Amino acid sequence: MDEKICRAYIDILKAELVPALGCTEPGAVAFAAGQAASLLGGFPDHLDVWCSGNIVKNVKGVIVPNSDGMRGIDAAAILGAACGKAEAKLEILSAVTPADIAKTKELLKTDYCKCMLEEGESNLFIRVVATKGSDSSEVIVRDGHTNIVFMKHGDQVLVDTAVEKEDDTLEGKKKLLSIKGILDFAKNADISEITDILDYQIKVNCEIAEEGLTNCYGACVGKTIMESYGDDIKVRARAKAAAGSDARMAGSCMPVVINSGSGNQGITVTVPVVEYAKELSLTRDELYRALCVSNLVAINIKRHIGKLSAFCGAISAATAVGAAVTYMRGGSYEEICYTITNTLGNVSGVVCDGAKASCAAKIAAGLDAAFLADRMAAKHRHFSAGEGLVEDDIEETILNIGLVGRDGMKETDVEILHLMLGDIDKTTC
Repeated sequence: MDEKICRAYIDILKAELVPALGCTEPGAVAFAAGQAASLLGGFPDHLDVWCSGNIVKNVKGVIVPNSDGMRGIDAAAILGAACGKAEAKLEILSAVTPADIAKTKELLKTDYCKCMLEEGESNLFIRVVATKGSDSSEVIVRDGHTNIVFMKHGDQVLVDTAVEKEDDTLEGKKKLLSIKGILDFAKNADISEITDILDYQIKVNCEIAEEGLTNCYGACVGKTIMESYGDDIKVRARAKAAAGSDARMAGSCMPVVINSGSGNQGITVTVPVVEYAKELSLTRDELYRALCVSNLVAINIKRHIGKLSAFCGAISAATAVGAAVTYMRGGSYEEICYTITNTLGNVSGVVCDGAKASCAAKIAAGLDAAFLADRMAAKHRHFSAGEGLVEDDIEETILNIGLVGRDGMKETDVEILHLMLGDIDKTTC
């Protein structure tokens, strides 16, 4: 395949498949606060935190990892500042101690941390201002969970990112993604450079799935599926992926490798592919290449939508799994396109109403649709151009879905946030 495209795809996988502890939004808040505290050289006297609506939405309902059951932006920020291990990035909360937890619980009873909604910013925005005596620091994270775009200590500006040339950025490289290119990459590329990353993705994402099946977390979606529907491969694949989300949303301290900035999406694109590879007796190399398909197709769909939106990311990840399943059974390019179309034509309307226990059920529902889509594609049955958002060209179909998720659902996103924050008078409804 084209060397430039191959290099771009490897760079994308290296940048996107990174470890995180727990839900990535509380992790990002903790990271920003930890970075602000480290600039002060010690625990701040006070924190002010501004977050975009999507950060608020995704932190509100999920348990902060290593927090002894605490929830919320303030809990994540205080814990991040207390442990002060910003170099761990999205695994910062792995360094939390019992003393940090006790300190956080006490400070949550005070006005130590003030949290505010930042309007008119990108969907992924966090600003932390920390003070210690007469000293102060400021950190801004935007458009990526650990992407610091501004950092200041006292009057000294340490980071103030200029606009980069688009083709040199990760987003510029993502514009080279296409379903045809992804399949060419999976089939022909030398992937030795990323097998360590894929090995770790397989290891930790499957471990948290087993943890979710073994113990009771959240609403126990994965356990319920496994207990209720037998041991068919489609059941195991759905149950294990959902179980990983059960554990993660309930505050499990186990790490995951994320996809498109999301641990739930990382679990989804990994665990079912591993299960199907076992079922089909594939080699390790064949599993790696199938994971290239699932990871890159998910990123290709999400690049049009954005990391955070009202479009449920479990659906884009499940769609990518369907494509990988069709790929693993030897399906043609045409059949893989049918699988993607059939999944998106079915469940693309699922909304994101924050990170919480029901994410596991949405993963299971998305995978159910993806496995149906694969079975339809195997018989060359598919939704046709002109039916809803479906086009003849698969890239146009994906773009349509992306535009709905990014632009069309903006008002939906705002309404969901207001409902979650209790800002709407329902007595007039």
